[in-house]
Amino acid sequence: MKDLTPGLKEFMEANPRAVVLTGAGISLASGIPTYRDSKGNWQRNDPIQHRDFVEKPASRQRYWARSYAGWPAVGLAAPNAAHHALAELEAAGFVSLLVTQNVDRLHQRAGSQNTIDLHGRLDRVVCLACGEKSERARMQERIISHNGTLPSPGELAPDGDADVPDAVIAGFTVPSCESCGGVLKPDVVFFGDSVPRATVERIFSAIDAAGALLVIGSSLMVYSGFRFCRHAHQAGFPLACINPGATRADELFTLKHEGDCAEALTGLARQLKATLTTPRQTQ
Repeated sequence: MKDLTPGLKEFMEANPRAVVLTGAGISLASGIPTYRDSKGNWQRNDPIQHRDFVEKPASRQRYWARSYAGWPAVGLAAPNAAHHALAELEAAGFVSLLVTQNVDRLHQRAGSQNTIDLHGRLDRVVCLACGEKSERARMQERIISHNGTLPSPGELAPDGDADVPDAVIAGFTVPSCESCGGVLKPDVVFFGDSVPRATVERIFSAIDAAGALLVIGSSLMVYSGFRFCRHAHQAGFPLACINPGATRADELFTLKHEGDCAEALTGLARQLKATLTTPRQTQ
């Protein structure tokens, strides 16, 4: 049988408690588009900025109209083979921590336990005034009750976003917090916002304890993910990657597999089958 993952099996066996960092490429097979092409170039319109969302009602109106249209595709998306393979590797003791830049929660739905949603989670909404959190599904119900039937969405974009005509956006009513009337925001980190420092430090500590980092399906063009590669490299830790295109950290990797994420991970799990059948004991 052809080895689809040259070097990765040896990497995992040599670093059985590696930290894994995933990006949008791992959810592509679940029907959720990626932000960038194989060269790392942005493929969509400019993303919404945190400050604009907080300060400009028109920006919130545009965001929630597009989110209304795109949410069903994300909410109904199912984990793919890559998500399941990582959950299996974690259960076998090969993954000490899974850090995902995605907000779709597909890793958790596949069974991964020790995870960090670096950029938050799209299935939850938070009030910027009182801090109350609620389910995104409830927000969808309220949007429908406020706006009635809306046109079918256009092209789906990452993070539950979809193209919507300007006329629809102009007449869109955004629900406010049911408890205090405050501004509602998806519980995610927008561009221009920052990941909590405590979260970053926790991940640095996990990488230090593991002594290895594996990146999957990310171009690493955003600094919030790239910094973990730089941290591992500066510490002299082995740094591997599974990604079909270019990344910001290509010069830092000790091993890179430029193949499909799902194919590579299922191949890796198959090669490690003997180990997977007997879970490792945490040292």
